[in-house]
Amino acid sequence: MNYLCQMQQAQDDLQTRWWNLEASLVERFGKKPDMETILFLIGVQEFGDIRKKFSKEQKQDLMHIAVCSLFRQSGYYELEAVDEDGWPHFRQLKALPEMDLREQENFMKDHILLYFEQAGGV
Repeated sequence: MNYLCQMQQAQDDLQTRWWNLEASLVERFGKKPDMETILFLIGVQEFGDIRKKFSKEQKQDLMHIAVCSLFRQSGYYELEAVDEDGWPHFRQLKALPEMDLREQENFMKDHILLYFEQAGGV
């Protein structure tokens, strides 16, 4: 029973921290972002080139950069190189753990929260 209580507390803490992040993003950008938008923002931050327009393919690449950057924090990826156009390329170091959909979402949220905590907030 104690283990289940601890898991629920960790889940509640993650959700509370996530809501606080969402509130900060709403305050900064004027609307609540979905997960793809948050990944896009992280990708732009990591890429370092803030343009007015990105192509659909570039937006997908930016979200990929975000995912690799997030999971780099836990040793799943490393930055391999930056190409002549400034786009980072990553190498996967180890497989991501097997998870169901809810666990994947929480894993991603936890890494996003860690990213913003290390960056000093939104």
